Order: sequence, then C-alpha cells, then structure tokens
Amino acid sequence: MSEIAGYLFVTFTGESEDGEQIYLALSEDGFHWQELNGGRPVLRSRIGEKGVRDPFLLRSRDKSRYYLMATDLRMASGRSWEDAQLHGSRSVIVWESEDLVCWSEPRSCEVGTEESGCVWAPEAVYAPEKEAYMVFWSSYSEGKYRIWRAYTRDFRVFEDRGIYMEQAYDVIDMTIIRDSGTYYRFYKNEQEKYLCMDCGKDLEGTFIPVESFDLRNRRGVEGPVLFPAKDGKWCLLVDQFAANGGYVPLICESLSEGRFRDVKKENYDMGRQQKRHGSVLLLSGEEYDRVKGIYGRQAK
Repeated sequence: MSEIAGYLFVTFTGESEDGEQIYLALSEDGFHWQELNGGRPVLRSRIGEKGVRDPFLLRSRDKSRYYLMATDLRMASGRSWEDAQLHGSRSVIVWESEDLVCWSEPRSCEVGTEESGCVWAPEAVYAPEKEAYMVFWSSYSEGKYRIWRAYTRDFRVFEDRGIYMEQAYDVIDMTIIRDSGTYYRFYKNEQEKYLCMDCGKDLEGTFIPVESFDLRNRRGVEGPVLFPAKDGKWCLLVDQFAANGGYVPLICESLSEGRFRDVKKENYDMGRQQKRHGSVLLLSGEEYDRVKGIYGRQAK
C-alpha cells in the first residue's frame, strides 16, 4: 500500500461471556485507538466451540476480498486449559468480505492433523513461489507445542500440512512480515514467556536468529502484532497476558537490529476496552472512511 490512511485492529477481549468474539478498533496513527460498534462484537461464531480467539485479518493478493481467521475456542464455557490443549478443536473459523462491512457466514475449516490436540492462533502470509497463502498455527502433540503450516488459495481447501518450526522449547503465537525482501518471524518462547525473532529470505528456507535483548528482557507477553507506522518506523504491539494488562506498543527503527523501545504512556491510547491477541490491517483512505462510516457511528 503506497499510502496508509489508518489501521484496523481486530481482537477479542478475554474470557467474559461475550469476550471471545470479534471486536474492531480504528486508528489514524496506529497509537490511538477507538472501539467500533459501540464496543460490541462485530462478528460472532455460533459454530464449532461457539467462540473465537486470536483473530487474524488479511487482504487477498488480488485485493478483491478480505479473509478473517480465528482460533475455534471458548474458554468462557468453563473448560480447562489442559483440556483445550489436549482435546481442542482442530479447525479454524473463517469469514470472508469484499468490503470489510458485509461478511459471509463463518465456516469451520479443519487444518490440524489427527495427532494435534488443538489449533491455535492461525495467521497467513502470501508465498509467491507457491502462488498460495501459507497458513500457520500452533498445535500441541507429543508433549510439545510446534508451529505447523499448510497452503491454501481460497481458505477453504488446505494442503501440504507439515511442521513448520520446532524448537527445544514450546513455541506458539507466530507472526510473519516481509520487509525489503526479508521475512521476519516473531514467536513466543512458551517456556520462558518472552518473544523471539529471526529472519530469512525464503519462507521454507533457513532462518537466522535476530538477537534482541529488548524482547528477551520483556517477560510475560504474547500475541505479537507488527505493522509499519506512518513515519517509516515499525510498531510492535505485545499482549501483557501475565499482568492482564492488554496491549502496549513498542517502536523499532530497523527490524534487522532487533531494538525495541517503549512508547511513553502519554503518546498512545489503546482505548477503553482491553484488547487481546489480534491483528492489524493497514487501510487505504477509501477503506478507512467506509469502516468508520458504518461502525464508527456507534463508536464509544
């Protein structure tokens, strides 16, 4: 996108009665957010486990539509985390839209394998060499969390499933972004509860760790969301799950250096509503005006 007019934040809000559904927030600068639709869910899942978490929104390669994926999970139902990881849904919930306003009915797409105990935090990145989207997620099997992946062209049929990343420790919550011909991956070391990053030229090739003391020294965070700010820097949102503190922004001038600094509290506002593991979509002027015109009428 040549010019960024604004940002759309897609999240869930927690384990409350209505918290595990799809919420939207809008921002002009990526640092000051306003809840849309009066702070109420924009989309609900009444299929699968009847709740969704970790939503990820992307624009299709040909810019004709948008796909929204989410974890099929509702912890407010009273299930335990152990049961969710060992016997959770192996599907993701998917919506489609041509305008970010009118959405299809949700559909359940099984992507996990039979040995998987769950499918959590699905995301996707376009793989030019495959002419398809690489969808990736966290699954628990054989006593460990790994990152798995599959390829799809339509978010209906998923092929070539396989393990994408395995570490000595549990790894979850991966996000991938491409900058100047290099892919940067951020993921959570589930043992130590901090974020790691690496980089590589090919999605299926070798990735080299990027040492980041700033990330290593920030414990108790997950759900990384990375996007370019309007000033050319990068904003990394991290979910302070351990302190139940919601998201906070960090600023990075060069991803290759792995240096992330705090943003002063007076320079950002995450909104009135706590936001949990989600994603941010860059908006054109037309998209921004359309979303604000429909959902912003009832904004808080």
